[in-house]
This record gives sequence, structure tokens and C-alpha cells, in this order.
Amino acid sequence: MARSASTESQLNSPPLSPGALGRWGALMAGHSRVVFGVWLLVLIGLGAAAPSVFSSLAGAGWQANGSESVQVRELAQQHFGGNSSAAVQVVVHSDRDTVQSPRVQDVIAEATAIFQGDSRFAAVVAPQPGMTISPDQHTGIMIAGANANTDDMVRAVDDIKGDLTDLSGDGIEVYPTGASALWSDFNKANHEAMIKAELFSWPVTLAIMVLAFGSLVAAGLPLLLTIAGLVASAGGLVLLNQVTPISVWAMNFAMMFALALGIDYALFIVSRFRDAMGRNDSKAAAVAETMGTAGKAVVLSGITVLVSLSAVLLVPAPAVRTMAVGIMLAVTFVLVATLTLLPATLGALGSKVNAASLPYAKRQQHRSPLFARWGTMLNNHPWPFALGSLAVLIVLAIPVIGLKVAMPSIAVVPQDAPVRQGYELVQQQMGQGAPGMLQIIAPSAQAQQVAAAAANTPGIEMVTPAQPAADGADYVMLQALPSVDPSDAHMATIVSDLRGALPADAVVGGAAAENLDLQQALNDYLPLIITIILVLGFVLLLVALQAPLIAVIGTVVSLLSTAAAFGVAKLIFQDGHLSGLLGFTPQGFLDGWGPVFFFAMIFAIAMDYTVFLLATAKEHYERTGDPATAQIDGMAHSGRIIFAAAAVMVAVFFTFALADPLPPKEMGIILGVAVLLDAILIRLMLLPALLRLTGRAAWWSPTWLQRILPSITFSH
Repeated sequence: MARSASTESQLNSPPLSPGALGRWGALMAGHSRVVFGVWLLVLIGLGAAAPSVFSSLAGAGWQANGSESVQVRELAQQHFGGNSSAAVQVVVHSDRDTVQSPRVQDVIAEATAIFQGDSRFAAVVAPQPGMTISPDQHTGIMIAGANANTDDMVRAVDDIKGDLTDLSGDGIEVYPTGASALWSDFNKANHEAMIKAELFSWPVTLAIMVLAFGSLVAAGLPLLLTIAGLVASAGGLVLLNQVTPISVWAMNFAMMFALALGIDYALFIVSRFRDAMGRNDSKAAAVAETMGTAGKAVVLSGITVLVSLSAVLLVPAPAVRTMAVGIMLAVTFVLVATLTLLPATLGALGSKVNAASLPYAKRQQHRSPLFARWGTMLNNHPWPFALGSLAVLIVLAIPVIGLKVAMPSIAVVPQDAPVRQGYELVQQQMGQGAPGMLQIIAPSAQAQQVAAAAANTPGIEMVTPAQPAADGADYVMLQALPSVDPSDAHMATIVSDLRGALPADAVVGGAAAENLDLQQALNDYLPLIITIILVLGFVLLLVALQAPLIAVIGTVVSLLSTAAAFGVAKLIFQDGHLSGLLGFTPQGFLDGWGPVFFFAMIFAIAMDYTVFLLATAKEHYERTGDPATAQIDGMAHSGRIIFAAAAVMVAVFFTFALADPLPPKEMGIILGVAVLLDAILIRLMLLPALLRLTGRAAWWSPTWLQRILPSITFSH
């Protein structure tokens, strides 16, 4: 097949001099002591703040800003003594004594004193007959109003829940409940699960690194990079939290991504550097070649990840936005370390990067003979692999059609958590819907009309008498008892019917309504976020590869692996398959923030691998002008790295399956399955097969497009 004139020009031209990234890499290698000094100062400065990251970050923020339920909470905070969804409810129960008995009243008085000693709590309301005392008189709920924002209320519960539970004894049980207590108990369980997962993942990661590199020194470099990124991002989040509240979940995701991407990038760079050392007579030249080729792919990959995650910032929910910020901060620090600390370290080590090598590593080549043979097989027999992998992915993606989402239920906290024990006790004594009381705030003149409309709404069992505003404002608050558990799918219908039945000036809120409003916001923004991520992903691939067809293919196959991962998530977490093996009780739905957040994360990882594979193939196409060589050598030079990086990511993510709380279990399994499917079925089968089937057309670009796009080449 004849080559184009532009390709012939490339082949006959002299070797390219190092580009901007190559020169930057050589600069870092030549001034390694300065780079080490700067990083030492950064890590000391940010590292001083890093240990307090879990105690400093915010615990709440799960709300849809501007929603009706948030409006109710703000009105309740302002006019009703803090009796909002952020208020703390303390369940006091005794099998022997009634709530009005002296023994129980003494406990209530002690609990009241605990709240009154903390300025973050407002008015304390004792259990009220007909409202917060059970029909048998043995269970009462006292309410401590919120006098701070939702994040500070979670911290307040952290501080006093031990004192409250210590009041239990002598036949009297005391349990703090409510949304603030729920997040307090969940954050504690989640933190313990994350630490446990990290302790498991580090040894596994090191073992995979040693096997992949065959050298203890080379294997240690990705971990060095990851630790630097983790420490810097943890300290950065603590400092950022002084400006705006950052969810503690931001650090959870940042830990995962710093570890996964830090190793991913370092694998690509270090393996390329070891190969370049054999062709260059100086360490600086080897670093320049490495950064001019692999470094360019890493930069484009990092930008793709950041762009994908930036779309999540559109969701008007503080917790969701700050989780995205946490990952983006971690990725940024890892990327900066990859472009500064890593080339400086490689420049200082030189050939010592292969020190402490295992015997087989001395025979290891950058061009893997095993993956070269695999690439040749795909080149010779593309159709069976393309159709086979495509069929598996489509079958796994089909269940996503029936995927249901909702905000987490009480099942996300351990059974022995005080908030869950109190929750279940309230349901036993006062009805299934009692933990999810809906709050209605209306103008005083409409009190009777609102009470009648609420009482006649299907699914509402009881409405409390209207309570006037504590500060004399022209508002009343009523509480409506729903007939179903707060996480029941029918709750959405009840809230919608209630809002439709009430006068226009009446607003409905409460913790259950806040969850529903947040879920609705997530559902509304999901199509927009998916569209933005796909469009920006395509544009970045187009700029990186300068070829429209392969940019389309790369985007579509990444979307396919994401759909397959969600299909598996539906089978496991909604339908309950493997729930016994994985040790959880299915909720009947996927946690509501999953589609928005996991889509961005999975697509970012998928595009990460796409850039690595296609950038390597493009490099060989630029060098030879032969699409078959590009496909085979692209696989030979990147296959082992993609395989090793995927093994690390899968190991890191699957360790979170050991967590007891359901959300980190969901996070680990869904991301782990996504990487497994993407690496094996797409990067190592479908995408190379499609490169073979499309041939030269994959790399073709119209002249007008070449004039528009910035010139990016991967050949050295």
C-alpha cells in the first residue's frame, strides 16, 4: 500500500529534536537537587496539615442547593429553634419504665445538660405526648435543635455521641439518631474501612510492581510518586477546607485515584526510561526522550481525567462537587510529581533504576515479545476478537436498562451503630415512616388548610398540630408521618403528592425530602454530564491523535466499557447476585450518586488507557507509516504496561470490597470491574482489532482539520 507524501516526508526527515516536554524533562534531570529540595519543602508544608485531613473535612453536604427541602431546613434553623433535618434526635427507651417515670426523666435531663453545654445546639425539646412519645409510653424522642451548618452539626455529634450513649444502662437505652448522627456514624465506619483497604492494597501493589518491573528500585518509584501525591493532596484539601467546606469523601476518592493513577503514570514513564537508557549516551538524553514521548501521553491522559471530572462540578450538591475537587487535586499533584519529581529521580538514578533486579528482569525488553505475539494474532484474526469482546460487553451492558438509583438507606451503617439501633427502635415503636418525618412550613394564616390537605394526602398517616415560629415570625411548622420507610421507592410519590396538594406558599422538607430532591438533581444533571464528558473526551483524543476516526472509536469503546460496568453493578448491588460472597444486604438499588460520579471516574480511567495505547500506536505510525506495524508495535510496547497498571488498579479497587459499609464496597467493586473489563476486553482486544480493521483510515486526517489542530507528535 502506497504511503502518503506527508508520511514519506516524515520518514525522510532527520530525527526530531526534543520537544518542549523533552527539554523540560532534561531540565528536571539536570537540576535534580533543586527539584528534590522544592518537593521536600512542599511535602513538609502540606504534610504538616495532612494528618488532620479526616478530622478536618466536612461530614455532610448531601443536599441539592436551591431545592425546596433545603429552603425548609433554612427556615427551620432560623424560625423554629433549629428543629430542622440537621437537628439531633435522641431516642430514649425502657422496657420497664415509661418516658414520664423519674428514672427516664433523669436521663433526659442529663442529655439536655450535655446539649446545653455546646453552643452548636439550639433549643432542646423534651419528648411530647402524641408527637414524639410512642403509644405504649416506653419510647420517647428528644430533639436538640441545630445552631450551626450541617457540617458542623456532624462534628458536634462526633463530640457528644459518646457522652449520650454512656447514659445507657440499668434498663434504659439511649441512641442519638437523625441525619447528623447518621453521617457521624457512617463517616466513622467509612474511615475505618478506607484505612483497612489501604493497608491491604499497599503490599499487593508493591508485589505487582516488583513482578512488572523485576527491579526493587524501579518498583519503588511509582510508590514514591504516589506517596508524594497523597501527602500533597491531603494537605491541600485541609487548606482548601479553610476556604470552603470539603467533604471527607473527597479524601477517600483522592486516596484511590492518587494510588491508581500515580502508579499508572510512573509505570509508563519508568518503563520507557529503562528502554531509552539503552539508546542514549547520557541520563539527561534518556529522560528527554522519555518525557517527549511517554511524558506527552501522561499529560494528555491527566488532562482527560481532569476534564472528565470537571463535568461533575455542574451538580449543585456540595458533597458531590467537593468529591470531584478532591480527585482533581490529587490528579493534579500526581501529574505535577510525574513531570518534575519523577524525571529528576530518573536523572539522578540513571542505570541504577535497574538495581536489585530479579534474574528474569535482565532479559526483559521494553518491546514485550509476548504482547508482540498477541498483537500479531489480533492483526491476523481481528474479527473473532472484535466480535467476541463486543458481544461480551453488550451482554454485560444490557442490565443497565433496569438500573434503579436512590439515596443510601440506613443499611449503609453497621448494625451495631447507635444511629441504626435508634432508627430501628423508632420504627418498631412508632411505625415504618417515623424516622422520616416530613416537615411542612407555611404562613400562619394557612395552618388549617395545610393540615387538612396534608392529612388527606395518600401515604400520610398522621399530621402533628401546627407549631408557631419560636421567634414570632409569621410561619407555622407541621410534621407529617409517612406510611413507608424513608428509603422506600413509594416515598417519592408521597412527597410529590403532598407538595401538589398543599397551597403554593407551603414548602415540604425533612431529611427524606432532602434525599429525594438531591436524587432528582442528580438524575436531571446526568444526561448533561454524560454529554459533556463524551464531547470533551472526543475533542481531547482528536487533539492528541490528530485523527477523527480513531478519536470516535476511542470515545465509543470507552462508553461501552462504562455501560458494561454499570450493568454488572446492577446485577450485584440491585439484584443481589454475589451479595452473600461479598458480605452485604442489597438495598434494591444503586446509591444515587453512583451514575454521575462513577461514570466520570470510569470514563476517565478508560480514556487514560486509550491515550496510552493509541499514543504508542501513533508513535509507531508516525515512524513507519504502516498501520499494521503501528498496531502490533503499539501493543508490544504498551500491552505489558496496560496489563500491569490494570492489575494494580484492580487490586487497589477490589480491596475496598472488604469494607463493611456499602458505599465504599460499591465504589471498589464497580471501579475494579470497570478496569478489568476495560483493560482485557477493550484495550487488549477490541481496540487493537479495530485498529487492524480500519487500517490507514484510523490515522487519516483531512487537510483542513490539520490546519486547525495544534501539531502534536509522539515520535522522537
